[in-house]
Amino acid sequence: MRRLSALCILLAVASPLAAQAPSDSAIFATIKGRVDAGRFAGIAVGVVGKGGAQRTVAYGPSAGVTPFDGSTVFEIGSLTKTVTAAILADMVAKGEVTLDDPVSKFLPAGTVVPSKDGRVITLLDLSTQSSGLPRMPSNFAPKDPANPYADYTTQQMYDFLKTYQLPRGVGEKYEYTNLGVGLLGHALALRAGKSYEALVTERVLKPLGMKDTRITLTASMQKRLAPGHGPDGAVVRNWDLPAFAGAGALRSTISDMLRYIRANADSTSRPLGAVLATTHSERRPAGSPSLTIGLNWHRVKTPGGTTLVWHNGGTGGYRTFAGYSEATGEGVVVLANTANSVDEIGFNLLDPTMPLPPLPKVRKEVTLSPDVLARYVGTFNFTPAFALVITRDGAQLYAQATDQPRFALFAEKEDEFFLKVVDAQVSFTKDSTGAVTGLVLHQNGGHGPAKKK
Repeated sequence: MRRLSALCILLAVASPLAAQAPSDSAIFATIKGRVDAGRFAGIAVGVVGKGGAQRTVAYGPSAGVTPFDGSTVFEIGSLTKTVTAAILADMVAKGEVTLDDPVSKFLPAGTVVPSKDGRVITLLDLSTQSSGLPRMPSNFAPKDPANPYADYTTQQMYDFLKTYQLPRGVGEKYEYTNLGVGLLGHALALRAGKSYEALVTERVLKPLGMKDTRITLTASMQKRLAPGHGPDGAVVRNWDLPAFAGAGALRSTISDMLRYIRANADSTSRPLGAVLATTHSERRPAGSPSLTIGLNWHRVKTPGGTTLVWHNGGTGGYRTFAGYSEATGEGVVVLANTANSVDEIGFNLLDPTMPLPPLPKVRKEVTLSPDVLARYVGTFNFTPAFALVITRDGAQLYAQATDQPRFALFAEKEDEFFLKVVDAQVSFTKDSTGAVTGLVLHQNGGHGPAKKK
C-alpha cells in the first residue's frame, strides 16, 4: 500500500467542480495516451453519473489479459481501507462495537497496545489515521521484497505494539498508517469471530452484489486477473497481506467497484447507503487546510467550495482511485495494472476543471557504473525536517524522501536522473573538484534545491 499522496513528493489539489464528467471518447483519449506513452500497461475507468447511470471505458492492448474491460480483476490496495470503514460502520449500527471502544478490548487477553497520557487508542482513532501509530512497524522485514507483506504475522504486530512508544498524544495528529488500519480490520474480525474476508463478504460484498471482490481469488477471477507491472513496465508479483488484510488485501473489478461507489454516493440506496454515509462525515483534520477525513474516506474541499470524497490505493504492480462528488453524486473509479499514480485521472473526471498534467517526456535510460553511482549516495536536506536520502544497491540508485517509500532513480545521463513512478527528475550539483554537493528536485514545474549533509 502507498501513501495517500499517490507517491508524489508534492501534492496538488483542487479547483471548482464542473457540471459533468467527460464523454467516453474523452476518457478513452486520456487513458489511451498514457498507455501508448508507456506509462501504463492498461487503465480501466468506471463512471457513475447523475441518477446512477454507469459506464465503463478501458484500454490495455498489452495489459497481459484478454479481454481487458469492466470484468478484469485488479489488486485495489488501500481502497480496501474504505471497506474496512464500512464494516466498522455496520458493526456500530448493529450495536456490536462503538467508535469509542479501545481497540485493545477486541484483542487477545494480555495484548499490550500503546497509550499516551492516559489516552488509549480507539476504533475511531484507527479509522481516522490519528492513532499515533507509524505508517509501518519497525519489525517489518520481508524475506521476499517482491511480496513484502506475505510473511508478516499478527504475532509480530502484537510484539511491535508491546514495545512501541507513541511520539505524541492519541488523536492529536493525522498520520497515514497501514499498520493502524490493518490493526482495525484484525480487531473487527476478532470481534465478529471470523476471518476478515468472511466478514467483508457477509457485511459488504454480498449485500451489494459484489461477486468479483475477494482476497482469495476464485478460478474465474484468476483467469481475469491483470498481471501487475512495476513503474518500469516489468511484470511483478501479486501481494498477499495476511496480517494487514484490512489495509489493502482486496482484489476487485470496475463492475464491482461501480456498485460500491454508487452505494457510497447515494445515502438512500439499499441496503447499505445509510450505513456507508456515516463513513463520509468529516471527523478530523488530515494534514492540510483543504483535507479532512471521515472513517478512512478523505474529503477535499475545492476552492469553489465543492467537496470530493475519495481514496486511492496501490500495491507493487497496481494503482487505484475511487471517489464521488457530494454536490452531484457522480462517482469515479480508476484501476490500473501499473504502479504509476492514477489520481490525476480520477480528480479530473470528478472535476474536469482540474487539468490533467501533460504526459511526461519519454526519457531514455542509460547505464552508469556502480562507481559513478556511488558518488551520489548521501543525505540531501531541503529543510532541517525534510530530506532526500540517496542509496545504492548494486547498479541501482534509490531516492527516499522523509516519511515516504523508497523509489528507484534511473540515469538519463551522468548527474541527471528521473523517477518512473512520478514525473520527477533529480539533478546532482558538484563543486570545482567534482565532488557532489547537492541536488535539485524537478517536479510539478518546481525546482527544489537541497544541500548534501
